Amino acid sequence: MLLIIIPAVCKEKGSPFGDQDICLECGMAYASLSMAVDHLFKDEATEEKGERARMASFIGAMAIADLVKTTLGPKGMDKILQSTGRGRNISVTNDGATILKSLHIDNPAAKVLVDISKVQDDEVGDGTTSVVVLAGELLREAEKLVAVKIHPMTIISGYRMAAECAQKALLNKVMDNKDDAEKFKADLMKIAMTTLSSKILSQDKEHFATLAVDAVMRLK
Repeated sequence: MLLIIIPAVCKEKGSPFGDQDICLECGMAYASLSMAVDHLFKDEATEEKGERARMASFIGAMAIADLVKTTLGPKGMDKILQSTGRGRNISVTNDGATILKSLHIDNPAAKVLVDISKVQDDEVGDGTTSVVVLAGELLREAEKLVAVKIHPMTIISGYRMAAECAQKALLNKVMDNKDDAEKFKADLMKIAMTTLSSKILSQDKEHFATLAVDAVMRLK
């Protein structure tokens, strides 16, 4: 279709490339490139562009965030996972990384959230659910801003500024009690008990938090 339309457009006065010969040369090059790109896709492949592709990305990412959101916190619920392989093994977990690893995802934006969870697990070892939920909520708010015609790069710039402000606010609230043994141990107890609140040990979190903190203090 482009091979038919481009020569006709170039003959019109005020063509997009100015001179008719230049217009024809550039236009045919663009048409050839478009045809070459189309051949890169397999027969069963689909291509989405513009607003449709953007909305598909938003919906896929937010669906992943909503899936693991209910497992977060001391009142988080467990998920029952059933494998699709032989035996159909069943497992029960509320670990975000484990849930996301078991999913078969074909949405690119959703895969990015899964990769974020994997990186968080590799680098920190915890917070896999929190990072996905946070990213999902940022995308949810970004979708509202895009809907009112705010450019995505403007939204990204605003998020970066907000991240810097949040980091400064957190650093201003930092308290270092490493020189006071009692306060330092109390801080470790609070951290350990908060971590255990969402685990199966939550009913005895004080006991296990004490064991963990005593072990850390001995290493010190």
